[in-house]
Amino acid sequence: MDIALVILFGVAGGFVGGMVGVGGGILFVPALAIILDEPQIEAEATSLLAIVIVAIAGTMRQRRYGNVRMADAGVIGVMSVAGVASGVIVSNEVSQRTLEVGFAIVALGIAAQLVHRASRQRPEPTG
Repeated sequence: MDIALVILFGVAGGFVGGMVGVGGGILFVPALAIILDEPQIEAEATSLLAIVIVAIAGTMRQRRYGNVRMADAGVIGVMSVAGVASGVIVSNEVSQRTLEVGFAIVALGIAAQLVHRASRQRPEPTG
């Protein structure tokens, strides 16, 4: 693995995570799978660990601005444990192609929702 690319993806993922709250995973998985040629399952598993670090750093900064809803985060976090446990089991039982297509569908679905939401909102005044 080219360490310069890994550093670049870490910085880019952290920046995007801090800016728009995606935690970097939306960049980490494709970068690891496509550019660094890791198998999809390893890219997803590696991204999970990387996201923990990004999420902690981002949360600490956002909390200073008063943007973190702790009760909601706690419920989502606790309930996610069951989801991730079952997701890991399924991801290790399906083909790499299924994981790749599934990730692409989720990414496209999220992108479509964001475009739809942004197109409905009026621009905020600047200054």
